[in-house]
Amino acid sequence: MAPKGDFFPWWAKDTRKGTPVIVTMENVNYSVVEIDGPDSAFRPIDKDRVKNAKQFTWVLILKANRAVGCLAWIGHILWALLGGIKKRLFFRRGVAMESEKSGKGKLLFRVILGLLMTAMAFLAFEVIAHYMRWPYFQEHNLHIPQTLEIRGCLHLIYVSWLGFRADYIAPLILAFSKFCVALFLIQSLDRMVLCLGCFWIKYKNIKPRINGDPFDSGDLEGAKYTYPMVLVQIPMCNEREVYEQSISAVCQLDWPKERLLIQVLDDSDDESIQWLIKGEVSKWMQKGVNIVYRHRLIRTGYKAGNLKSAMSCDYVKDYEFVAIFDADFQPNPDYLKLTVPHFKDNPELGLVQARWGFVNKDENLLTRLQDINLCFHFEVEQQVNGVFLNFFGFNGTAGVWRIKALEESGGWLERTTVEDMDIAVRAHLHGWKFIYLNDVKVLCEVPESYEAYKKQQHRWHSGPMQLFRLCLPAIITSKISIWKKANLILLFFLLRKLILPFYSFTLFCIILPLTMFVPEAELPAWVICYVPVFMSFLSILPAPKSFPFIAPYLLFENTMSVTKFNAMVSGLFQLGSSYEWVVTKKAGRASEPDLLAAAERELSPGLNHALLNRGASDSGLSELNKLKEQQEAAPKSPVKKMNKIYKKELALAFLLLTAALRSLLSAHGVHFYFLLFQGVSFLLVGLDLIGEQVS
Repeated sequence: MAPKGDFFPWWAKDTRKGTPVIVTMENVNYSVVEIDGPDSAFRPIDKDRVKNAKQFTWVLILKANRAVGCLAWIGHILWALLGGIKKRLFFRRGVAMESEKSGKGKLLFRVILGLLMTAMAFLAFEVIAHYMRWPYFQEHNLHIPQTLEIRGCLHLIYVSWLGFRADYIAPLILAFSKFCVALFLIQSLDRMVLCLGCFWIKYKNIKPRINGDPFDSGDLEGAKYTYPMVLVQIPMCNEREVYEQSISAVCQLDWPKERLLIQVLDDSDDESIQWLIKGEVSKWMQKGVNIVYRHRLIRTGYKAGNLKSAMSCDYVKDYEFVAIFDADFQPNPDYLKLTVPHFKDNPELGLVQARWGFVNKDENLLTRLQDINLCFHFEVEQQVNGVFLNFFGFNGTAGVWRIKALEESGGWLERTTVEDMDIAVRAHLHGWKFIYLNDVKVLCEVPESYEAYKKQQHRWHSGPMQLFRLCLPAIITSKISIWKKANLILLFFLLRKLILPFYSFTLFCIILPLTMFVPEAELPAWVICYVPVFMSFLSILPAPKSFPFIAPYLLFENTMSVTKFNAMVSGLFQLGSSYEWVVTKKAGRASEPDLLAAAERELSPGLNHALLNRGASDSGLSELNKLKEQQEAAPKSPVKKMNKIYKKELALAFLLLTAALRSLLSAHGVHFYFLLFQGVSFLLVGLDLIGEQVS
């Protein structure tokens, strides 16, 4: 029988009435609860006391079932990974080896391969030493045996290696690792300052604003003088997948037709694509849109040469501003009304840049990781530099330039593959100011295949180093202030374009695995784990929905460091691939309204569909699915898709996994887990198991 509990505090009243009742049941499968009064049933009770053996057993079975399901999921992933390795690496089914066009790429691969062979030899030697029970593995600290302890020729070689490693190799690795760690901390500090600046902007609600309504005019004649003359340029080259939606979006811009001219600048060398673009331009021309088609017979200078050729037309002198959109960009109709008014009463303003929005950011893991990276670039880097410095790198598209600023800065030059950054730096040196609009988004798409993304990143990281060599004398001799020169040289170019890929590759992909075989130069855990995780946390803040991908983001950024380092060296030393321009392959993704309109046109080609207003509102994909269900099934020829094997990434994967085995042998803890997961991420990328296949 339970105790009656007659003790009450002196300030409490005993409200119990009646006689306490105790119910005893013979069936042990039921719990017994004593009701000591009318309020006892509503008092909190100890849940563990009411659980019987049968309930506890069911809970254990449920938890065990969940654990088995989790293990089965992990096993399925590992089995799929092993299957991909077997299929692509050993049997070479549906894969092609990456081709290196420059000797530098082959040299880097040979260096990584040499490090891998050396690491595997060291690992084999350490395993032999482990099974021979030599003193090094019994002692926590390094112990070099004396002459009397030598047990044979192999032991003598091992002891000589220990002494040589401690006296000569470890100091070099330790000094270089300290240098890279210092660069890592400087870059981390820069990222923290940028994040603090972004928080301050959000807290103070600082952003460029337009005073009043610049287009408010009483009569029609006055309105003509209110709207400035705007030229819109769409440079493209073999953009079969996206030309239609891009031209359609630009032709629906809300601006007086007589004050707007659209130039479609086609550099396509495929005649069938040329005819398709001409037909699209003719269609909009018949609808009253002021649009022209230009095609160059000789494609020199890539995009910069295309834009330079278009700006040389005689009628350009009648226009005050030029808006530029790449072929996959789809501006909203109110884009010009949200950007051009910032130039009013601001004669020093040369550029207004809008933010990018991505229609395919949820397509696969690769696009999600790109969205995290680009969200930080626009939300933090561009916005902070625009507010506090009035300068940032032009993104090459979704921006409006004052034509006078372009002309005074020297116009488009064909000397680098980053003509957008080139014109931005030269305009900054001439005293022009920039504005970044974070709340104005232009839809576009990010690469969905690793091959396309890798080529894009190579161009984005080789071009700035090439530009740095060319612009350094002009920056030093310019008339801008010293702190602006320091910002351009130290922060804009060196820290964010050179130091970042340098230390990411050398510290996490080369030095860290080497320290597993040279434990005297071991990196501390805060360098491997705590600081990178904190920096990744800051990087992912602008995209809060991507928090579940923080670990893949950290690993993938280190994985991309080999491509960025390779590109940085190419641009810095003017190697063969530094001036290589490869058009980023598009998948033809569009916003949901565009998809719906395209489906309607395909299903009812004879009907004249009204133009669809492309706003920021979402449309129902269910309507699109219904239209697809109604479409007649037609046999389609299969599209052959090919994956590529990337040799440098694979070699680094095996180097990191070898170092992980060595770390496991010495029980390094966090180093083992980092090397293991980083090696697996390199393996996934090297076998092209991330992103979409390339047709």
